[in-house]
Amino acid sequence: MNRINIITLGVRDIDKSLRFYRDGLGFQTSVNEDSPAIVFFNNSGTKLALYPLEGLAKDINEEEPPNGRGFSGITLAYNAKSIEEVDEIIKKAEEAGGIVEKSPRRVFWGGYSGYFSDPDGYYWEVAYWENWHFDENDMLIIK
Repeated sequence: MNRINIITLGVRDIDKSLRFYRDGLGFQTSVNEDSPAIVFFNNSGTKLALYPLEGLAKDINEEEPPNGRGFSGITLAYNAKSIEEVDEIIKKAEEAGGIVEKSPRRVFWGGYSGYFSDPDGYYWEVAYWENWHFDENDMLIIK
């Protein structure tokens, strides 16, 4: 068992979250009706990462880590192929109603990273590093 097929987010308002991910961020789905029971997005595969909880909260916001704001210890990541793509995705998320938690910037590990949260408070990191490589399905290759 070395695969994660689905990560499910429990959302408060499925219509609002559907619009955020589908219409705002461009996630692909066949769902067109209002108030669906469940939504599946057709995206490329996923990775699972483990990171110390306190360090992850500080990575989102070093001055005010979100520990006291119901941070569950879960972040989702989008690995971009350029600095410009990071900026574009963060801007797209904000225009769709997301909150920019950390504006994109050079970070301690050498990459370029920013965070936004979706309408239900799930944190997304959008990051780029020039040493990353992707396979034919645009999946990040981790060696």
